[in-house]
Amino acid sequence: MDNNKDSNLSQNSNNTTSGRIISVQGQVVEVEFQEEYMPKIHDILLLEIDPTIRMEVIQSSSPKRLYCLIFSHVNALSRSAKVRNTGGPIEIGLSKNLLGRVVNIFGEPIDGLGELKMETKKSIFQDAPSYSNVQVHEKLLETGIKALDLFSPIAKGGKIGLFGGAGVGKTLLLTEIIHNVVVLNKDKSAAVFAGIGERVREGQELHEILSINKVLPQVSLVFGTMGENPAVRFRTAYSAVTVAEYLRDELKQDVLMFIDNVFRFAQAGNELSILMKTIPSEDGYQATLGSEMASFHERLVSSKQGSISAIETVYVPNDDILEQGVQAIFPYLDSIVVLSRDVYQEGRLPAIDLLSSTSAYLSPELVGEFHYQTALSAQNLLKQGVELEKIVSLVGISELSPQDSIIYQRARKLTNYMTQNFFVAQNQTARPGAYVPLKTTVDDVNAIISGKYDSFSEDKFLYIGSLRDLEVKKAPSQTVAPATNQAEGPKPAPPAVENKQTKPN
Repeated sequence: MDNNKDSNLSQNSNNTTSGRIISVQGQVVEVEFQEEYMPKIHDILLLEIDPTIRMEVIQSSSPKRLYCLIFSHVNALSRSAKVRNTGGPIEIGLSKNLLGRVVNIFGEPIDGLGELKMETKKSIFQDAPSYSNVQVHEKLLETGIKALDLFSPIAKGGKIGLFGGAGVGKTLLLTEIIHNVVVLNKDKSAAVFAGIGERVREGQELHEILSINKVLPQVSLVFGTMGENPAVRFRTAYSAVTVAEYLRDELKQDVLMFIDNVFRFAQAGNELSILMKTIPSEDGYQATLGSEMASFHERLVSSKQGSISAIETVYVPNDDILEQGVQAIFPYLDSIVVLSRDVYQEGRLPAIDLLSSTSAYLSPELVGEFHYQTALSAQNLLKQGVELEKIVSLVGISELSPQDSIIYQRARKLTNYMTQNFFVAQNQTARPGAYVPLKTTVDDVNAIISGKYDSFSEDKFLYIGSLRDLEVKKAPSQTVAPATNQAEGPKPAPPAVENKQTKPN
């Protein structure tokens, strides 16, 4: 056993005990120990003939038998094969050298850049900070993405979820946030990217983007990709948050935690629960789904030493937002961004559903009265636009009253204004990316609502940065003339928008 090279596991030879394999079911191994030498939950077991094969005790199946998660191939396993208890859980090596590197759940480098020198080791299973050590921040984290900053602002130390079905741009939006927050704002902040059950290609592309922009030294990447077995995908989340906690507590840094994809975390747990023959709960998910989500998310908080701001993508199966695996994530989020397939098919990117996206931070105390009132007026205008769209689809815009026509066109312009070119997609679109400051976004939206740009056709607002990008020449249409007079009429909707002109900056 002296050839065991596993340096990332807590081992105590005095507590070493041996057991034997009873059965192998996918990535779940059933082992048997003498009752007086039973391993603890989360203890790591090693295969005696090949100590590189590791498995984690997850639950008991009978008084003398245990279910274990195996983290590698199962080809070397056989019935009655001997296993050895290391006496401790998974421990990931930690040091500032993790920044700029790609590692697996054990902290082992997988980027081909050589070994990593670690300063300490820590179990990936940690308790959340005590209430007395948790800090609440009230500083906004500006992303430069108009729709996010206006309707779903993110605060330092908060959590935001990007919800959407397959192929609507979740990973693209997450990558753009990484670019705008990490690349364009090079400061003392560090970042951790957790790749949970997503494509290897996307991880490679992200690594290249970070490297080209010379910010890779600020980012640590922990990957458990789609091709890995469910046990690895399931534990990737815990390893990544342990790295984030180390950067926050030991290096005293403000950490940006990017997670792609949290649903795959729930899905991996579901796969394992089926193999362990546990009784399912709603939608066939494991009964422990809620506690698993809590044990992960409750560690993503800010402490007196530093902050962790989490930005998570969430895959929505069949575009069903009520799916139980998706619903289990909602309670832990401060901001929610919903990506819509209908919006995507209309060619508006990012494909954000502006009326379904929201944030707990959208309050006068945090974002300011002017931002708050502008966002409410914008939502009011968009809601009226949705109702008028139904009428227009039936009888045409010419049948709308002059007042309704103005509201409808302003809603269309506001919707188009929220489209935006991304830096990370400019090689595919051939259009340069745009970063729009929050103040500019709020001022522009207020100007659209108040009617200052009624003389521009709605197509002019597609994929611009700020309103300064509009052409100087105006193209008045027949509906522009009554804009000033009609907006002051007695109907309830326009005054709500017009009143925004009197709000102080």
